[in-house]
Amino acid sequence: MNLALLRQTLRRNAVRVLVISAGLVLMGVVMPVMYAAFGEQMSAFIDSVPFFSQLASSFGGGNVMSLEGSMALAFNHPFTLLLMGILAIAFPALAIAGERERGTLEVTLSRPISRRSLLLTLYVAGVIFIVAAVGVLVATTGITGTAVGFGDRIDGAHLVGLWLTDALLFITFMSLAFLVSTGADRAAPAIGLPAAVVLLSYLAWAIGGIWPDVRVLAEWSPFQLLKAQRTLTDGAAVSDLAVMAVAIVLLAAAAFYRFPRRDLPAPS
Repeated sequence: MNLALLRQTLRRNAVRVLVISAGLVLMGVVMPVMYAAFGEQMSAFIDSVPFFSQLASSFGGGNVMSLEGSMALAFNHPFTLLLMGILAIAFPALAIAGERERGTLEVTLSRPISRRSLLLTLYVAGVIFIVAAVGVLVATTGITGTAVGFGDRIDGAHLVGLWLTDALLFITFMSLAFLVSTGADRAAPAIGLPAAVVLLSYLAWAIGGIWPDVRVLAEWSPFQLLKAQRTLTDGAAVSDLAVMAVAIVLLAAAAFYRFPRRDLPAPS
């Protein structure tokens, strides 16, 4: 790993990470506050309508009208997925395929740095970005939940477990994006393919969670491993963490194998 390149990468992406973190702070504040303000009233209304009741009790793997369910929604929300996708997908694509498209990747590799060292440095930077961003969301959610009067119902260890689970999920997506990016010469396909996989997985998880006839779709989605509400209630599942860890190792290993062996023709 190249420490000089790591510092430069962290510095160049600092503003982007701060903006994304600000959006995650908003999500971490809104959901506990909404539950504190409207939770009981909305729960009574939703329970009176069978369709809404089924939707609320199934979306995101649990009841969104409970404290844990409303907090979990901050981690399952499409807005959160969009923000985290910028770090997990756009960063790897721009850092490898984007530099390749601009013709600057060869300039970087002309310095005394190997391809594996370059990839490892960028990978570590991506892990730092994701861990920090998820940490901001977890901390904001816990602090806000405590501030609105639910501190006695929030388990700090379970929040840490959710931090680890959510971070591993997006590091898995990032590993896929790095694998695609190491074989691409343009940023658009390097972003498009992983983004399509993540989007389809999210749709399968969301639809399967509320439509019993296609529940199998949710069971095969990577988002099924998140289980945000269950993690807040019972703690992280070791089996789910292990599955994501294995996926990360396999995808990262494939990227580190592929990148040094590919040709880097002159951009056309």
